[in-house]
Amino acid sequence: MLTATKPQDAAAVLADPDTAEGLRDLAEHLTPLLQGRRLHNVVDLLSATSDFIDMADDQLTQKLAKAFEEVVWAGWSAGNALRSASATAADSEPPTLWQLSRQLNDPEVRRGLFFIIQLLGAVGRQVALEAEIPEDD
Repeated sequence: MLTATKPQDAAAVLADPDTAEGLRDLAEHLTPLLQGRRLHNVVDLLSATSDFIDMADDQLTQKLAKAFEEVVWAGWSAGNALRSASATAADSEPPTLWQLSRQLNDPEVRRGLFFIIQLLGAVGRQVALEAEIPEDD
């Protein structure tokens, strides 16, 4: 394989038949992207990625890693809870209202209800905050 280290060596590399064939093949693959101006999008994406990498310091990387772990944990936890509840509900007869009310004595049920109520409160606060923010026209 030829490599160019000086400007005069670049001419020798371009004169190489394998290099010329590779460039022709590359040009054939790039033609639709160039004609449809889609290559601009690829360049913009690479530029944005490069900018992000330049801005990413250790603290940002740690924050992103923590956020990713929290999202994965939430999905895993919710999936386990749904599978467990689904299996339990599928293996039993539907409870009566009296049986449901007795379930409220279970601390885990009360904890789950409390969690759902807190979640609904947070969603309500978020909706109220978004309603206060004026939209740009």
